[in-house]
Amino acid sequence: MNATIDAVRVAGTEQGPVAVVVLAVEDESDVLPIFIGFEEAASIARGVDAEDIGRPLTHDLLLDVVEELGGRVTRIVVDDVEDGTYIADLHVDTPRGEAVIDARPSDSLALAARTNADVEIERSVFDAGAQPAAEFDDLDEIQDVAELA
Repeated sequence: MNATIDAVRVAGTEQGPVAVVVLAVEDESDVLPIFIGFEEAASIARGVDAEDIGRPLTHDLLLDVVEELGGRVTRIVVDDVEDGTYIADLHVDTPRGEAVIDARPSDSLALAARTNADVEIERSVFDAGAQPAAEFDDLDEIQDVAELA
């Protein structure tokens, strides 16, 4: 299933605030929320906003290394969930052919946000974690929370 990064927000939980990246799928009213760390969420938001903060941060550096070595991030696939943890593969075209690299969804999405690489979700993964989009509409954007910090 083709997906897009719909939003990067902050949800209040019993354990305190938690960052969440919301993935939307075309022709689906539900979304797939993936709860991640604040640093990863901020990095995804920076990529979505195409924000240049000067010196490269980790995801910018990784992308620079991939490109300097002749590679190109082509897509990411969220293809499994194990005990509530999402699993993703990062697909990179390299001079030696396609490489598929096991990566956290948050890292993969941070790279996809910087490259406009395709984001895909396996149907079974979406079905297992889909939630109504309205549940995430009123949450604060990570950029707004980060400005307060």
